[in-house]
Amino acid sequence: MGHSAAYGDDMDIRDLDRRVLTTVDKIVSGVTDLGLRTPCTGWTLGDLLTHQVSENHAFAVALRDGAAPDWASGTLGDDPYRAYADSVNAFLAASADDAVLERQVTVREFGTFPGPIALTMHLVDSVAHGWDLARTLDAPYEPDPEAVHVALLFAERMRARPRPDDDVFAPAVEIAPDAGELDRFLALTGRDPAWR
Repeated sequence: MGHSAAYGDDMDIRDLDRRVLTTVDKIVSGVTDLGLRTPCTGWTLGDLLTHQVSENHAFAVALRDGAAPDWASGTLGDDPYRAYADSVNAFLAASADDAVLERQVTVREFGTFPGPIALTMHLVDSVAHGWDLARTLDAPYEPDPEAVHVALLFAERMRARPRPDDDVFAPAVEIAPDAGELDRFLALTGRDPAWR
């Protein structure tokens, strides 16, 4: 089974990610207190935003060049929202090039993947950390349902791999079997949907 069948139409991944990032942008625009605690253990809101800025810029470089030399170089400066928005714009500009769909892309220490898989990894990051940001700021979070579905499929596939010892997620959280797709995705990525 090719990646198209597993993750939806390759061309749609970028559009789905853009929709999630638009939702997250509205949340980040309200940031004032960078010291707030987040669902990410040990991370303040400033740490989480710095991580997102780093990842967005590094994904942009990797999508263009095949790899990025540094996945932790993001800074917030004196305008955290501007730093975040600029990093999203850099990612969107790099992902808009159709050549990324044919390129092999190295993502952090996780390995080298076809472009559409790397793009799906960023989508998973966007959905998960969007929820982290929304929960931190007690803001509503309603990401695009199709984006959540694709992220859930990817998380399920990651959890089903034969080598869970190198998992990229925290241990899965037990939730009700009839939970919605967003809550199931969050639980698979080690997040408690009930976190407050």
